[in-house]
Amino acid sequence: MDVFERIADEGHEQVVHCYDKATGLRAVIAVHSTRLGPALGGTRFFPYASEAEAVEDVLRLARGMTYKAAAAGLDLGGGKAVIIGNPATDKSEPLLRAYARFVDALGGRYITAEDVGTTQPDMDIVRKETRHVTGISQWLGGSGDPSAATAWGVLHAMKAVGKRLWGTTSLAGRHVVVSGVGKVGYCLTRHLVEERARITVADVNAAAVERTVGDLQVDTVPPEKAHTVECDIFSPCAMGGALSPSTIPELRCAGVVGSANNQLATAECGDLLAEAGVLYAPDFIVNAGGIINIAEELVGYHQERAYEQVRRIYDTTDAVLETAAAEGVTTAVAAERLAERRIEAVAGVRLFRTPDDLHH
Repeated sequence: MDVFERIADEGHEQVVHCYDKATGLRAVIAVHSTRLGPALGGTRFFPYASEAEAVEDVLRLARGMTYKAAAAGLDLGGGKAVIIGNPATDKSEPLLRAYARFVDALGGRYITAEDVGTTQPDMDIVRKETRHVTGISQWLGGSGDPSAATAWGVLHAMKAVGKRLWGTTSLAGRHVVVSGVGKVGYCLTRHLVEERARITVADVNAAAVERTVGDLQVDTVPPEKAHTVECDIFSPCAMGGALSPSTIPELRCAGVVGSANNQLATAECGDLLAEAGVLYAPDFIVNAGGIINIAEELVGYHQERAYEQVRRIYDTTDAVLETAAAEGVTTAVAAERLAERRIEAVAGVRLFRTPDDLHH
């Protein structure tokens, strides 16, 4: 399947390849949908093995952002960007500014933010070239790093799953395995410690594990074994594809609630989880706290109001679980139906608005 067939197959509106010889920038921006509003999604900086792998990732991520924004009740569409390279060695201010000029050229159809491999200071650099960026420093009028808000939303999704599984929102005494203790996973682990849960963590980054253990006194497991640990909730908080035909039979948990994007390696994995008796909280429902938080910047950021919106992930998760049970479908299907129904209900009665319009 070539790129145009791939775009048409999933309804992407626009894919932009960005190249700057002077800085070595190679990036791809994908706009999946602007039916509810401008496409909002982060910029991932990652050493992809090939350009084809980068395109595949950005297309999947952009589509996920459409569903995430719609299910979260935001008047925003879905988009994503990837920069090909190693952020530790290839990232520079000139490269980020060159990338930002490509974002700006889209005229507000795509609004960027941080993601894997990029940071809030990086978004401050992007802001020098374009207004179409969120997650910038508070002194620039932004909300800062969205990781804490994402973790806050994951916690409330866990509480909704806990209510469904055990009849209580309390996580005290529950064993949670957090696979990936980067920015979001670390914040989530801290929340779980405060909830008096028992936590085991894993990460391919030994320094991240060491920091988490030192700060929070939690147990550890090798990352390749994290999904096999017997526990109450498995929480994938690293890269996507953690739930696959090979890993799902090895799960020893009652529920899966994590912040990673694209956790299902294939569409049929939702069925495999249901057959295994594992309650899956769909990733784009669970990890919407970040986009909810940064979306507040578009109307003037207010932290208390933003976090109150993030808390509603509990209600959205509960609605997905209820729909799945009532309609006899998997939770993955129920989540997509929730998003699609909102898009169809709202898109026909509104016009596309740029970020400038959102301020008026």
